[in-house]
Amino acid sequence: MQTIKTALCSFGMSGWVFHAPFIQAHPGFELHGILERTKELSRVTYPHAIIYRSLDELLADTAVELVIVNTPNVTHYDYTKRALLAGKHVIVEKPFTTTVEEAEELIALANQQGKLLTVYHNRRFDSDFRTVQQVIREGLLGEIVEAEIHYDRYKEELSPKVHKEVSGPASGVLYDLGSHLIDQAMQLFGKPEAVSGDVRIVRPISKVDDYFDIVLYYPNLRVRVKSSYLVREALPAFILHGSKGSFLKSRADIQEAALQAHTLPQSPGWGEEPVEEEGLLHTEINGEVVRKKIPTMAGNYYDYYDGVYQALSNNKPVPVPVEDALEIIRIIREAKKSSNEGRVVKL
Repeated sequence: MQTIKTALCSFGMSGWVFHAPFIQAHPGFELHGILERTKELSRVTYPHAIIYRSLDELLADTAVELVIVNTPNVTHYDYTKRALLAGKHVIVEKPFTTTVEEAEELIALANQQGKLLTVYHNRRFDSDFRTVQQVIREGLLGEIVEAEIHYDRYKEELSPKVHKEVSGPASGVLYDLGSHLIDQAMQLFGKPEAVSGDVRIVRPISKVDDYFDIVLYYPNLRVRVKSSYLVREALPAFILHGSKGSFLKSRADIQEAALQAHTLPQSPGWGEEPVEEEGLLHTEINGEVVRKKIPTMAGNYYDYYDGVYQALSNNKPVPVPVEDALEIIRIIREAKKSSNEGRVVKL
């Protein structure tokens, strides 16, 4: 098996939680190096990885084939561009970029350089979302006419990650959690025709948006994606209504918590939710009305990295096409425009 030498651009939470464990677990990758400007936190778990002190040093290492840009949102465009120009393949964290124009430029540059470029939309590989996909795929609800996707929290305090609380390009919950929800909506239902948005600040101490309520318009369907930092009693994360019935599912994927507890990917029971989090299906099957819980599929972020490996080694499609990530940035832009102007915006 070909081994792809990989470097991380930071070793904060996204580095040690979402990326390094899967690079280590997959036999097709080698965690060759990690950018830590002043610390050496990675030494404990990854003693064989090189520690770089600057992005220039990382990009100058000719052994590095794949660079993971997992740095603050505002750096994504610059770091990704520099990595592509250095002849590296790139995985960039969501949100892809701060603007549509930046995303389009990077896609063109990746094509020009002949390099893989993909965005880490890991929530496609959550247990709850996979289960929703299966329910729709099996036609258990008939024609879907309405759907809601929530990602709510209750956090009166500000994030300790200072860069997330400073007003600027790609700051706020719409770019942060909205990227996930819009991606999930498009995976389920495709590209919408229009969008309306309400993007606000609901906590007096916040300097960036911490609430959004966005409606995506389809010919015979409306999809609401919503997030707020002042929701103590959350609704189901997925609410779907169709011509035959409804499905309700909590957001209960366990992978992030397991990774933060230093559980290794692919451990026994990996990605399996507690039974009590099973979704509720109330529908009609073969002429009979049924109301029952249904088993949840296992989630697995490993599948994202295996998809990247297959794309690089066997010319398979990437797990997240970069064009999808571009469309998310476009929808975010138009949702903010809708919120500012108080009208529905056609896409």
